[in-house]
Amino acid sequence: MLALLSNMFNMAERWGLKPDYSNPCRHIEKFKEKKRERYLNRDEFRRLNAALNKAEQAKRELPSAIAAIRLLIFTGARVSEILILKWAYVDPDEKRLNLPDSKTGAKMVFLNEPACEILARIVPIQGNPYVIAGSLAGAHLKDLEKPWQRIRAEAELCDVRLHDLRHSFASMAVSSGMSLPMIGGLLGHRNTSTTARCAHLAAQPLRRANNMIGKQLLTAMHQPARKPAEPVLPVRSPELVT
Repeated sequence: MLALLSNMFNMAERWGLKPDYSNPCRHIEKFKEKKRERYLNRDEFRRLNAALNKAEQAKRELPSAIAAIRLLIFTGARVSEILILKWAYVDPDEKRLNLPDSKTGAKMVFLNEPACEILARIVPIQGNPYVIAGSLAGAHLKDLEKPWQRIRAEAELCDVRLHDLRHSFASMAVSSGMSLPMIGGLLGHRNTSTTARCAHLAAQPLRRANNMIGKQLLTAMHQPARKPAEPVLPVRSPELVT
């Protein structure tokens, strides 16, 4: 709320509606934000998939909403990037999405095989340029939060946000041994520090690396001492012996 009000008063100053330096939010300190660390493990992914399949078979949710959630899982894209995705941005031959604009500017989202299959099952609606079509003609789906709340409740994942699917994509990449620059390229990050905030959620690879280092140190500490090498005497050539 403080950030919103501060921006509003700053804009009012720029537009000449308020005198300069009159922003009442200037000297108010912000509360410290607690960053959330949440990503899905393999069992939670299984439950989420079961909930999506159940909702699809029962036709309780719009097919476009289910497709959007599945695309978020398999692309690591932001929610806004999937909701406003147009068919013109989809390149099936190169298996990628060519987004003209995003939070970090123009970027490519590469498509793996599951993501390609999801897109192939979506039937384009004539006159609607959007992949994730909404109820209104020619419009995209506006609200994915309500369907997500129902599906995550079915999967018993009530603390998982849609954005956590992006974190989970990054964490799965870390678990697979990918480097931060490579993961950053897949997520469209400008620098690796942003990627690190997502990738550090996967603790299992760190545990494996830590255990490996511990074993190597233990081996080094308990290996027998080497015997001092015996001096090597020079070999005399037979021709020099008289």
